[in-house]
Amino acid sequence: MGFVHKMAWLAGMLWLSLGQVQAATAPKDDSQAARALLEKALAYYHDNGDKAFAAFSRQGEFVDKDRYVFVVDTKGVMLASGGPSSALIGRDVSEMLPPDMQKAFKDALKVPEGNGIQQAEYRWQNWADGKVERKHVFYQRIGQRILAVGYYVPRASAEQAMALLNKAAIDLAKDEKGTLTAINSLKGGYLQDDLYVFVVDLNNQRYVAHGTNLRLINTDFSKVNDPEGKPVGEPILALIGKQDQGEYEYRWKNPVTGKVEDKHAYLKKVGHFLVAVGYYSP
Repeated sequence: MGFVHKMAWLAGMLWLSLGQVQAATAPKDDSQAARALLEKALAYYHDNGDKAFAAFSRQGEFVDKDRYVFVVDTKGVMLASGGPSSALIGRDVSEMLPPDMQKAFKDALKVPEGNGIQQAEYRWQNWADGKVERKHVFYQRIGQRILAVGYYVPRASAEQAMALLNKAAIDLAKDEKGTLTAINSLKGGYLQDDLYVFVVDLNNQRYVAHGTNLRLINTDFSKVNDPEGKPVGEPILALIGKQDQGEYEYRWKNPVTGKVEDKHAYLKKVGHFLVAVGYYSP
């Protein structure tokens, strides 16, 4: 898939998720900065109309780190962007989508005017690292234009971590071999941004599946320590040896930010397996 077509598909995923709003889990200052940038763009557009598109599409006052203004009209045409979607300016991105997505995309563009700033979440390529990551967007419709600013959300919520744990536990109970294979494939739906599943065989205390690091497979979980040398595997095994589910906090590297952060892990016993998913906080 070429760059332009890939970006068009991602644009479709953006607008398909409008209306399916979730609470932002990124730091509050990211949210405030994105909203402030949109408010600034709305004021500028109010004074300058479509002439504002030139300012929105260049590196300047409407680009703030990885936050930038973009504009789409209600027919699906990209009109302005200070980010990587600038490659789509002038194109009807809706026509570049697969047929089964075009109608949903166009329906999503019919956002009502006069309701003020709205919010949504979607997935988009982060031009800083090239990864497709979760993003929270603020947007508002003015006439036939939809102005928007988003920011990347590097940390999933506790609710999302628990949901992924429950999914993995149910799937493992139904199809042990298939689920372990899917987790280790890194493409089976068990890796969601900074959330991932790992599974330990309690009979031999060794990893049998890991959502981000296949080098850990068959290694001894009981000997796992945090980056500062504090035991992690041993106390988790002791905890799950007394109960069928629990929680444990430790320090670990966030695969999205690349930094060592506090991690809160949810644990569940499924047969002779320990299944775990954790979320991060800075």
